[in-house]
Amino acid sequence: MSFFRRKRLFTILLALIVLVGLIGFSLTDRDQRSTIEEFFQDAVGWVQQIVLTPVNYVTDIVSNIDSMKNMYDENQVLKENLAQYQQTLYEVQELRKENEELMNMLDKTESISDYTPIQATVIARSPEQWFKQVTIDKGKQDGVEKDMAVITAEGMIGKIQSASQFTSTVLLLNGFDRSNRIAVNVDLTESDEDARGFILGYSEERDQLLLEFTEYYEEVLEGEHVFSSGLGGVFPRGLEIGTIEEVTTDQYGLTQVAYVQPSANMNDLRHVIVVDRDMTTSTDIDESEEED
Repeated sequence: MSFFRRKRLFTILLALIVLVGLIGFSLTDRDQRSTIEEFFQDAVGWVQQIVLTPVNYVTDIVSNIDSMKNMYDENQVLKENLAQYQQTLYEVQELRKENEELMNMLDKTESISDYTPIQATVIARSPEQWFKQVTIDKGKQDGVEKDMAVITAEGMIGKIQSASQFTSTVLLLNGFDRSNRIAVNVDLTESDEDARGFILGYSEERDQLLLEFTEYYEEVLEGEHVFSSGLGGVFPRGLEIGTIEEVTTDQYGLTQVAYVQPSANMNDLRHVIVVDRDMTTSTDIDESEEED
């Protein structure tokens, strides 16, 4: 047993000596390598190529998947940012529109300084008459009363149909009939006098107001402006109502009538002004001072 152990130990030592010698020989600087070294070097290169090719392929696939995932995440973020930008842009446009409307309302308030302007906001439309009635956030506590005129910066939109303590219902012009007629004047461009008449209702077919003149006027032209005359004591004088679109006669050919396009857009109402007709005007004050 000891003989075989010594022989095996001797063989191992000899192999280690040869291995160390080969390693030392391979580490020396030489211009030429042996055939065995070249073979092992080429073999190692081929093995590395065989192993690294699928590894690199898988690595590229994983890298592409990561890139696609990152692109998807970035795309989602960009979509969210775009949606927020569009929402912000819409809000800015709405604020600009509202600001312009409020500025026009302010100018309108100053132009009707002879009356008490009551600023109000539309808070609802009546479901049963969606296009004919709206509810505003001002009522009797704010001085609103039945039959007061309601206007926007563009023109008259209707009147107070009913008022509670804190809210009121507005009957729009497109809901008017003969029981809600408005005395009006038409500013004739070719005459020194105004034409007189009454708004008697609304034509659903033409989507325009129906004006009936008190007499026949040859000077009435399309595009003439229609204003409230103040007669009857319901509406103040000088509130713009609309412009004449067509002048004709009634079905019997006896009365001159006209179709009037309202100045105000009654389908897009936000801020309105209730006009207190009972306030003493500057003209009345001047007349009372002259009497004193």
